[in-house]
Amino acid sequence: MAMGSGSKRFMSDINVTPLVDVMLVLLIIFMVTAPMMMQGVNVSLPQTRSKPLTAEKEYLTVTIDRNAQVFINDYKVALEALEDKMKRILEGRPDQRVYLRADKQVPYGVVVQVVSQIKNAGVQKLGMVTEPVKKKPHRR
Repeated sequence: MAMGSGSKRFMSDINVTPLVDVMLVLLIIFMVTAPMMMQGVNVSLPQTRSKPLTAEKEYLTVTIDRNAQVFINDYKVALEALEDKMKRILEGRPDQRVYLRADKQVPYGVVVQVVSQIKNAGVQKLGMVTEPVKKKPHRR
């Protein structure tokens, strides 16, 4: 690109407009997709008045969603295969503590079957995950 009146110098300025456009598009894409990348199985836990437990580390979590599908952490497992998978997972773990999360809409019989499978796998400490009861504000 030549500058006016016979000067043969090149213009060395970088056009940053396309770079800014691309960066803004990427920013928008990441902002939209980040909430969708949340891990875990969505369940509506029953509410209780018990005190919350402090967890020093991540423990194995078995989840039953409202469609009675069973998950070990975030991986779907057939109910019939749960006991075998739990045995294999727990072989290499010194602490065999497991937490159970079940949607409050799941029939009691399904929860009992899952608990039975977990206990048959050799788990001695099984915790039940709940949500604290939401306190209603007092009216005066």
